[in-house]
Amino acid sequence: MTDRIKNTFGALAKRGEKAFIAYIMAGDPDMAKTLTYARALIQGGADIIELGMPFSDPIADGPTIQQAAQRALQSKTNISKIFALVSTLRKTSGIPIVLMGYINPVLKYGTKRFFEDAARSGVDGLILPDLPLEEIDHVKEYAVQSGIDMILLAAPTSDRKRLLELSRHTRGFLYYISMTGVTGSQKKMGHAAFESIRWIRRNTQKPVAVGFGISTPRQAKNIAALADGIVVGSAFVKLIENNKNASAQIIALTHSLKSAANIH
Repeated sequence: MTDRIKNTFGALAKRGEKAFIAYIMAGDPDMAKTLTYARALIQGGADIIELGMPFSDPIADGPTIQQAAQRALQSKTNISKIFALVSTLRKTSGIPIVLMGYINPVLKYGTKRFFEDAARSGVDGLILPDLPLEEIDHVKEYAVQSGIDMILLAAPTSDRKRLLELSRHTRGFLYYISMTGVTGSQKKMGHAAFESIRWIRRNTQKPVAVGFGISTPRQAKNIAALADGIVVGSAFVKLIENNKNASAQIIALTHSLKSAANIH
């Protein structure tokens, strides 16, 4: 067990900084570009990288990431190739790497084998938006054995009892979805969500990272003021969609959002 995620949040907190978590879809447009873009995120100052595992029915994702998943599937991306990518990144970087995807591909790969191979490649955490807390035990057992953090999602619809349950079972950090809806949503975060984030941070020792709908430095600054970290995905996926070589733009956006998140 590496505890890279826990150690990263701890080191940032000591420096008075917030974690910047950047998401890209593995295999969009191909695995070679994903490796290049992951390195660009590191160069730009990302603290944690989140790699999407493409799936044909990504229910938590909006159009931008759905289309990225389709491009990745068309480029023959699969779990084995994603593990190989992580292994390659591990040769030069100790940055925490989290995979985000859906339970069906994990089950098809074989749950035990998935966690063993993920750990061997250097994966630190896993987010499965369609796996509810009530059904997590079987998967969590293998995660614990492999030393991989199962990162759970909370939302504005989660009541306080549920928030405490989620924070008790999550490892690494609690991922708070800032609004109801799918990734890439541009709605403003409601007052209830602000209060919910404040409350859960007072009542858990786990870091809380907030995502969905963050794409500008102003949004990054405002939400980072509430949380221990922010997650940005669709903004990077759009850069990749619109540029044959998005490395320079990825570095610039990462630096801009990371800097804004740490303006006090």
